[in-house]
Amino acid sequence: MALGARGRRPPPPPLLLLLLWVTGQAAPVAGLGLGSDPELQIERRSVPDECPRTVRSGDFVRYHYVGTFPDGHKFDSSYDRDSTFNVFVGKGQLIAGMDQALVGMCVNERRFVKIPPKLAYGSEGVSGVIPPDSVLHFDVLLMDIWNSEDQVQVHTYFKPPSCPRTIQVSDFVRYHYNGTFLDGTLFDSSHNRMKTYDTYVGIGWLIPGMDKGLLGMCVGEKRLITIPPFLAYGEDGDGKDIPGQASLVFDVALLDLHNPKDGISVENKVVPEHCERRSQSGDFLRYHYNGTLLDGTLFDSSYSRNRTFDTYIGQGYVIPGMDEGLLGVCIGEKRRIVVPPHLGYGEDGRGKIPGSAVLVFDIHVIDFHNPSDSISVTSHYRPPDCSVLSKKGDYLKYHYNASLLDGTLLDSTWNLGKTYNIVLGSGQVVLGMDMGLREMCVGEKRTVIIPPHLGYGEAGVDGEVPGSAVLVFDIELLELVAGLPEGYMFIWNDEVSSNLFEEIDKDGNGEVLLEEFSEYIHAQVASGRGKLAPGFDAEMIVKNMFTNQDRNADGKVTAEEFKLKDQEAKHDEL
Repeated sequence: MALGARGRRPPPPPLLLLLLWVTGQAAPVAGLGLGSDPELQIERRSVPDECPRTVRSGDFVRYHYVGTFPDGHKFDSSYDRDSTFNVFVGKGQLIAGMDQALVGMCVNERRFVKIPPKLAYGSEGVSGVIPPDSVLHFDVLLMDIWNSEDQVQVHTYFKPPSCPRTIQVSDFVRYHYNGTFLDGTLFDSSHNRMKTYDTYVGIGWLIPGMDKGLLGMCVGEKRLITIPPFLAYGEDGDGKDIPGQASLVFDVALLDLHNPKDGISVENKVVPEHCERRSQSGDFLRYHYNGTLLDGTLFDSSYSRNRTFDTYIGQGYVIPGMDEGLLGVCIGEKRRIVVPPHLGYGEDGRGKIPGSAVLVFDIHVIDFHNPSDSISVTSHYRPPDCSVLSKKGDYLKYHYNASLLDGTLLDSTWNLGKTYNIVLGSGQVVLGMDMGLREMCVGEKRTVIIPPHLGYGEAGVDGEVPGSAVLVFDIELLELVAGLPEGYMFIWNDEVSSNLFEEIDKDGNGEVLLEEFSEYIHAQVASGRGKLAPGFDAEMIVKNMFTNQDRNADGKVTAEEFKLKDQEAKHDEL
């Protein structure tokens, strides 16, 4: 396209221009001043508002014209050939009148010129075309000016406040542009294709003028780059959209910039004062992020989904640049990670991410853990008398605040105004909580941190606990009721009567019904002779005890069926 390095093609066939050297006289060229000969008449019919440059002797110009005689009869026109007339001014390549008439013109200026015979083709004329002693009229529109001493011109009309880096030789850039001629005619636009132009700079992938004009640009900068034809497509043009000897103007907006040697860059935005642990390869992270291109275009955001991005790091689950950039973070840290495309999505891009795009991730680390982590217990207060410690089977009443590692409160028994009550080791809480409540005494306050594999796992609790979340419980134990030995739901505090069945069978009919059995057990508990396992439904325990004794399931227990714990190891009711 118009930005690629120029290629050579065979010169176009000669144009049958009227103003060629037919009689030994030259066709039109620029002079030193406007109408330097008093007989030369110049009328400026249209002058542009802006005129940064005018034609001088020695300049090369491209212009359209219509040539007529005073009676209006047309003898020549560049428009008919669909090609401008291209010529040096002041070097004898034009008739003298045109040489003088072009001097001082602006691009897009239109002049009406009356040239007397002595400044045109004189008394000889041009056989078959221009009669002798003809006054010639030219309607001229100037399209282009350049000089062999010209260089690339750069005009920056917008520069961002921050410019940490500028284009250097061998950088790879992504930019949008509009390409026009000096008269403003558009010949190409990346905007129209809705795709940036992506290229290396300074290694010959571009026309020389563009290679030079892009150097020193910042991402977000907008500049006009004006390139003379000998630093663009030269005498031949590009063979399609750009004519030979055309000056080019590129209106460029730089979107992206990197070098193949770049690594990631990390900028710490917020680092917590206390950072007990930093992420390592193999850790599992939960973090929020906004993903943008270098020009600030948002391509993705976890915030918009109202869900963290959860992943292992250092194991190839994310792009290499993020795998590296997420190492060494603290919980609660905010950092910016800039990832070059060879550590991102490469030349092909992905979804809303264009090929060869530098990516910027603004991340906020919510939590992380390692699959090998166990719970963490920190005791903040223990009463002086802390001899009775919680164990499996004990019935506990406690208050807690439950939060995420970033401090987000999930639940609080204090807010509800009632304790949470469980039997330790019975599966009534998540495994990490069961572990964290062990060996605790009444009045003790502790913090228990539970990794997700000992909490609510990858699924979490819908609407309450995020998946893969590390949980923090601030706990105060208020009451402890000692449990029974493992395997027992009822124990005797006194010696067991040798006539136990007869005591239960009050009516002496040799059969014990559930009502009799329940009445007896509750009476033993009330008197202190027996104890039911705390924290469970007492009626359900008694019913299960009776069912275990009713071996033939006929709804009654006989003396032959009735056995104590030590008499029947597989039952634990008595």
